[in-house]
Amino acid sequence: MKRLSFIVLMLFFVAQSGISKEKLPVVRSNSFVVDIKDDGMLRKSAWRIVPQEKLDVYKSSAKRVTFYTDIDSISFSIDPKVGRYDFVILVNGKDSAMTRIEYMPSYLDKLKAAKAYKRSDRREIPKFCYGSADDPNLVRLRKELNLDSIAGKGRELSKIFNLLHWAHNVVKHDGNSTNPESRNAIDLINICKTQGRGVNCRMMATILNECYLSMGIQSRIVTCMPKETKFDDCHVINSVFSKDLNKWIWVDPTFDVYLMGEGGVILGIAEVRENLVKNKPIIVYEGVNWNGEKIDPEYYVYKYMAKNLYRMSSPAVSCFNMETNKPGKVVEYVELLPLDGIEQEPQKVVEKNEKTGLQYITYKTNNPDKFWALPDRRN
Repeated sequence: MKRLSFIVLMLFFVAQSGISKEKLPVVRSNSFVVDIKDDGMLRKSAWRIVPQEKLDVYKSSAKRVTFYTDIDSISFSIDPKVGRYDFVILVNGKDSAMTRIEYMPSYLDKLKAAKAYKRSDRREIPKFCYGSADDPNLVRLRKELNLDSIAGKGRELSKIFNLLHWAHNVVKHDGNSTNPESRNAIDLINICKTQGRGVNCRMMATILNECYLSMGIQSRIVTCMPKETKFDDCHVINSVFSKDLNKWIWVDPTFDVYLMGEGGVILGIAEVRENLVKNKPIIVYEGVNWNGEKIDPEYYVYKYMAKNLYRMSSPAVSCFNMETNKPGKVVEYVELLPLDGIEQEPQKVVEKNEKTGLQYITYKTNNPDKFWALPDRRN
């Protein structure tokens, strides 16, 4: 009786799931790692095949999704009304992995639905500080990398964008790379050259950040995150202060891009977020690319970055060797989140590495004026 009940139960599950392996499209692979293209955005090694899973689900709001294995590919035009698309990935001719692409509402819709900030939030956060160009390490960096020549003799924005383009090309982006122990511009560039490797977006932003500081241009890295506290992808860019414009501007070395609004006005991160929410125009610098490969500007802004502009975090002190681990070191961060952001409390979180004594302290605020405070113009 028990055996019969088990068989009946399994038949019921198959009927309810609506999945029949024999009728599903099959894509072949000799590797357990898959690249995925959401509309115009290709992500290398974005998916790991797990045949042991009964059903592995990939969620996307893209209009077209393509899975690339090492020997094959499969594409689907996504209809939100259909909602899901099932197929089988056959690994090494023997291991079948049931896979589903499932439509989900766009991150732009989620961003527009976010609650407002709270400018009256008076909770204390550290004051943002910026390394001086006179710092010996930054002076050395400026000379060793020949940054005066790279920046050129033009106006401030010309120097900012010249350094952006150079940083984008001096190392390759590799989102799956592990961070080296020494995390400063000189060592990161040398490691990439000697090991023939790339670095992730955080390290690319770190390289450019230190170059700006060495030139007397105040800058900090900003981690742009989705609403969820558990995620497998975020993005790190630079917020650079233009004295000529008296404002922060968006600079992204991974994709060699800056953004503009109506009339070609250069935008900062806060302005880009506001333009997305209010359906205001955003113009993407025409040279936007990933490791020399052109990418879809619409995808970059309205999908990828719309996902990653829900919450933002930035180190309180922007300086040389900012995130290199050292015993007893304390690194402070400030996170800006809207009123419906997950995990509003505790406002101050302290994490300590018991082996090294390194401490990370994160402060939370709902006040964008504090987070985007202009730097001291005397520096």
